[in-house]
Amino acid sequence: MIVGLAEFEMEPDAVTATPADLHEALFGPRPALFAHVADDAEHGVVGFSLWFLNYSTWLGTHGIYLEDLFVQPEHRGSGYGKALLANLARICVERGYGRLEWWVLDEPNMQSSWRFYESQGARALREWVPHRVTGDALIALAGGTTSQK
Repeated sequence: MIVGLAEFEMEPDAVTATPADLHEALFGPRPALFAHVADDAEHGVVGFSLWFLNYSTWLGTHGIYLEDLFVQPEHRGSGYGKALLANLARICVERGYGRLEWWVLDEPNMQSSWRFYESQGARALREWVPHRVTGDALIALAGGTTSQK
């Protein structure tokens, strides 16, 4: 499904994570990544959410950052995406977390996702622009040193 998500986001060759990488992140000695699946009795796992904690210095509490939400195309519109989001919202409320947030690509093929999220009460934060450092730039920023896992 991760490859399916990458294909949906028009980045099919960007996935380098392996099942072993995900297993270590989810179930290793210090898991910092969490996941939920949407399981259909007839079709098995049809969707997933992958998330981790963030922190708001303004609110003074943790929140959930939703890294990925994916429902297989043939199962969209069946309530699985809403159930996955509602589950994360419940976790936030139960644990006293201040927010649930995520990014959505601003691409024409993502308009149905934008409409779905807005129908769930989300609002786009157009005033915030994400920044990212990866690869050689990340190594250079770290002082040109690398370390192994």
